[in-house]
Amino acid sequence: MEFVAKRFYELTNDELWSIYRLRAEVFVVEQRCAYQDIDEADKVSVHLMAVDDGQLIGYLRVIPPGVCSDDIHIGRVISVRRRCGIGRALMAEGVRIAHEEFDAPSISIEAQLYAAHMYSTVGFRQTSGIFMLDGQKHVDMKLVFDDDEHD
Repeated sequence: MEFVAKRFYELTNDELWSIYRLRAEVFVVEQRCAYQDIDEADKVSVHLMAVDDGQLIGYLRVIPPGVCSDDIHIGRVISVRRRCGIGRALMAEGVRIAHEEFDAPSISIEAQLYAAHMYSTVGFRQTSGIFMLDGQKHVDMKLVFDDDEHD
């Protein structure tokens, strides 16, 4: 497995198609969430793809501060194969990219409740109670960088 990180304008047509197809397969079809998946945040995000043998097996986007909140935001986290470490590795790489690319003291996510434990293994802490978003139970979570790491 390798990670490929690109800004929107760097994505090839095939990469963008693969990302949108995977997001639709998981969020719209599998999880039955009717919502506007493709949005303006796509244009300003860093798109992180996990690729294995030429196939997209995981994805997330790192959204800069000021788009969703004052924090960096990570969203649209997908792993094709679940419970085998892809999601955790993808999030760890996403945190690294977010820390290097954007000057913000923390990262926020809206985590589906079933995945909150996985996010906690890479440093996120729950900051809200359970709420419904697009028909799924979620919690807000946040990772705060140590001041020493952020300088």
